[in-house]
Amino acid sequence: PHPTMKRKLDGSTVANDSSVESFLVASSAFDARYAPTEKLRTVVVENFPVLGKAAAFRFLEWAQQNPEGVCSLPTGKTPEYFIKWVQRILRDWDTEQLQPELRRFGLKPQKPALDKLTFVQIDEFYPISPRQHNSFHHYVTEYYIKGFGLDASKALLMDCSKIGLDTAAAQSYGPTGEPEDHLHATRMEDVWPDGHVDLSLRLREPTSRLERLQRRVLRQVDQWCAEYEARIRALGGIGFFMGGIGPDGHVAFNCQGY
Repeated sequence: PHPTMKRKLDGSTVANDSSVESFLVASSAFDARYAPTEKLRTVVVENFPVLGKAAAFRFLEWAQQNPEGVCSLPTGKTPEYFIKWVQRILRDWDTEQLQPELRRFGLKPQKPALDKLTFVQIDEFYPISPRQHNSFHHYVTEYYIKGFGLDASKALLMDCSKIGLDTAAAQSYGPTGEPEDHLHATRMEDVWPDGHVDLSLRLREPTSRLERLQRRVLRQVDQWCAEYEARIRALGGIGFFMGGIGPDGHVAFNCQGY
């Protein structure tokens, strides 16, 4: 088929608007998909650094096609070479050394601007502070917002040091009229003094004043998550999503046994 076409499971072809993917498949010793058992297209590359390079060109191609699109990128070790390659490509875009690569991967001549993209942070540890260097908030701020020149005001980020601390919530009362959750919580340390988040409070009755506060906070966290997903849907969804994969094969926080 034409290099900008891809083959469907039934043998027919449909348009593929990614010149980068077409180039990668053509350069690989493997087909993108082996019908009829494989349902997803897969690009096989030689090693981890090459994967980062390939992902960087695909991301920048998508940014050219969707200058005001919505993207979500991973944290951790997975995007290490991806980040380095994106920064290098943007820095050296007009150099003689990089121009042949841009043409080889099929990118348009115009250097993509990333400042109009909307970045979505897709997960986070709870109740970690964004000021901690090992929080995902800190990672995406340093490497994507600052590192890629994204607009922080357009980003959806998670500050887990505040989620659930709704001081404006209406006072609730117990069956005999006593105020519930009267413990005053202004910090996560007030809610989880030992650092342990007891998720069983989602399903069981609290046995102390502190547990009543903790259950209320957990319910507000769940509500915040639902509203966060609604904000993503209001944006039209995520146009470019890159997921990280762990050493045990898990994607994001979807670990075996959890």
